[in-house]
Amino acid sequence: MQESRPFNNLLCALREPDYALIAPGLFAAQHSVGDVLYNPGEDVEIVHFPCGPAMASFVVSDEDGREVETALIGREGAVGGVISNGSLPAYTRIAVKFGGHFACINVSDLHAAKRKSPTLQNWFDRYADCLLSQIFQGTACNAMHSVEQRVAKWMLAAAERLGHDVVPFTHEELAALLGAGRSHTTRALRAFGAQGLIVTRRGSVLLRDSAALKKIACSCNDLVKHHFEEVLSGVYPNRSG
Repeated sequence: MQESRPFNNLLCALREPDYALIAPGLFAAQHSVGDVLYNPGEDVEIVHFPCGPAMASFVVSDEDGREVETALIGREGAVGGVISNGSLPAYTRIAVKFGGHFACINVSDLHAAKRKSPTLQNWFDRYADCLLSQIFQGTACNAMHSVEQRVAKWMLAAAERLGHDVVPFTHEELAALLGAGRSHTTRALRAFGAQGLIVTRRGSVLLRDSAALKKIACSCNDLVKHHFEEVLSGVYPNRSG
């Protein structure tokens, strides 16, 4: 990966001529946990590329105000107009899950660069396919797998992207990712704690035995990673990058 580029794998893996097309339009932003990038119906005018440990999520609400997070996007991708060809309204709320640096570009600037380069257009088309796989797999996971399997999966996925074993999840945040009640999430965390797999702290969870958690977790995250590897090799993050 190129040290001069933002620490976003999707940007770092671009061919030099393609990166040169978008580099002049890139600008940096700093966001904190809970910052809302877009609300439903708002015009999406800026693409946000999470860098390093920063992450954002797509949040869908029902008519009763209950929320489910349908995808967690880290440095393997981007949110907000990255795959569209112009300014369109947001369908979901897009919020910052883990704060940090974001590389940003106006949707119009990215669209203009894609018009100049078929390979750049193809790159983001491929990312669109990978993003769809995350959403498809997340939907299936919520329907088919137990709360315990999904808690283990989300904690491992977050730790892998963060690069360390302290995951800044509260019980409420995990429950939103699961689309489950807080009580179900708390029971799963207590069971993992009793087995010595995790230690819960105020606002975070320490993973003490990732190998054991992986045996409990469903394979959904591995399936998404495999699809990324097939479509955008080397972009999905691991502990080393």
